Amino acid sequence: MRSALSEHVEKEQFPQYPAPVAIQPAGTGHAPHHPYLQHHFDNMAQQMEASTLGMWTFLVTEIMFFGGLFMAYLVYRHQSPQGFQEASHHLDVFWGTLNTALLIISSLTMALAVRAAQTSQKPKTQVMWLVSTMILGAGFLGIKAIEYTEKFRDHIVPGPYFHWEGLYPKPAEQFYSLYFAMTGLHALHMVIGLGIMTVITVMAWKKQFDGEYYTPVEVAGLYWHFVDIVWIFLFPLLYLIGRHYHAG
Repeated sequence: MRSALSEHVEKEQFPQYPAPVAIQPAGTGHAPHHPYLQHHFDNMAQQMEASTLGMWTFLVTEIMFFGGLFMAYLVYRHQSPQGFQEASHHLDVFWGTLNTALLIISSLTMALAVRAAQTSQKPKTQVMWLVSTMILGAGFLGIKAIEYTEKFRDHIVPGPYFHWEGLYPKPAEQFYSLYFAMTGLHALHMVIGLGIMTVITVMAWKKQFDGEYYTPVEVAGLYWHFVDIVWIFLFPLLYLIGRHYHAG
């Protein structure tokens, strides 16, 4: 048996420390991450805020882009207001009004699609609203194709074959240069929007959106509403200024 003195000396030379405590990785014991939460975000709310901010930043650049075209339109119209009215008089107000109605309704169906995702409605319901939005957007492009065809038929597309029988041929060509630039770029944005909606619809069909994760639908909705708002400005500027024009 060991003496009490030897045990005391041993304790003085080799002091006893508490057993080391295992350090658990951060997050251990907490609820598992959402499967669509990216690794560089802390939670779904932060991810949604970052995505929404990114889309708004992009839309600000788009506003500046279209703003330059609107400014060019105002400058040239100020130089020849009667010429722009004469050129606008050739546009079909019926087609422009119908397209405006289609886009306003598409904004409603887009909002309902976002709401369906936020409230975890059935995938079929989400897809229904998204497909309705796409059909309305495709209808808009179809009408725009009819209008463009008429312009080519009447030879009022700016270029070497431009022909104008009115009193202001040069301002008319300026007007239609801006018309094709502004409506063409708007139509391009609409085509891109339809592509985005196709991806979103496939995701909705695969049951990827619910009350916790609906960011792609909401961000796509912001883009779609922006495209609609741009047309709300284009319609009166291009179609309505020549409604009361009288030649001579």
